[in-house]
Amino acid sequence: MSIWLDGRLQDVDTARVSVFDHGLTVGDGVFETVRATDGRPFALTRHLDRLTRSARGLGLPDPDHDEVRAACAAVLAADPMPLGRLRITYTGGHGPLGSDRGAQGPTLIVALGETTRRPDSTAVVTVPWTRNERGALTGLKTTSYAENVVALARAQQHDATEALFANTVGQLCEGTGSNVFVVLDGEIHTPPVASGCLAGITRALTVEWTGARETDLPMDVLARADEIFLTSTLRDVQAVHRVDDRELPGAPGPVTAKAMRIFDERSGEDLDP
Repeated sequence: MSIWLDGRLQDVDTARVSVFDHGLTVGDGVFETVRATDGRPFALTRHLDRLTRSARGLGLPDPDHDEVRAACAAVLAADPMPLGRLRITYTGGHGPLGSDRGAQGPTLIVALGETTRRPDSTAVVTVPWTRNERGALTGLKTTSYAENVVALARAQQHDATEALFANTVGQLCEGTGSNVFVVLDGEIHTPPVASGCLAGITRALTVEWTGARETDLPMDVLARADEIFLTSTLRDVQAVHRVDDRELPGAPGPVTAKAMRIFDERSGEDLDP
C-alpha cells in the first residue's frame, strides 16, 4: 500500500504522523471517503467541495484541491485495485496538547484500502443517543468519530451493520456513516440537512436522480415505512431488511430496487457527476 503524506508517496512502514498532530490529540480534522473502481475515483469534485466546507467549519485553511487531486491520482496509480476505499484526511497539523492550534499548518494524508461490494440488503438498529442538530460540528465530516464507533459497536452486537440516530427533537436523522431514506405510499423521503444529518454525496445524488423529498420524519416512521434504504459512498443504495425487531420481508422492495438500478446506471455513466 502506498500513502500520500508530507507531499509525497510513502509506504506503510515509513508513513508516520507526529504524535502531536491535532488530528490525533484532539480530533481536529476532517476527512472524505471516496469510492474508487479500477483506479478511478467517483464524484471526487463533490467530495473535495465538501472537504473544503468541513475544513472551513473547523476554521482550517482551505485544502488545495490541485494537491489533493494529485495525491489521489498518485495513490490510485500505485495500486489500482478493483474496488477501493480512498480516504482523504486533512488535520490541524502539529500542535500543542491542548485545544489551541500550532503554526506549522495542516497535515494531508491520502490512503487506499481494498473493499468489496455490499450485499443488496442489511439490518439496522436504533440507538438511544441523539445527534445534536445545533452543535458546532453539525453537518461537518470530522475525524471526531468516537460517537459513531460506539453506536456501530452496538449495531454489531445485534447482528446489524448500521445504527440510526434521532436528533434532539426526536426526528429521524442519520446513521453512523450513512443517510437514511424511507418509502411511504410509493414516495421516497429522507431527513433534511436541517435535521442534523451529514449532507451525504450519495444522498444528494439519490435525491437528484430519484426525486426523493426532504421531509421532517418522526422516529416511528421506521415502524411503518413500506421500505427503508441507506445511502453512502460504499453502500451506494442499500435496502434494509430489518430495523430492530421489525422485519421487512422481500427487501429490496420495488421502489428501493428502482432507486438502486437508477443509481448504478447514472453513476456508471458519469464518474464525476
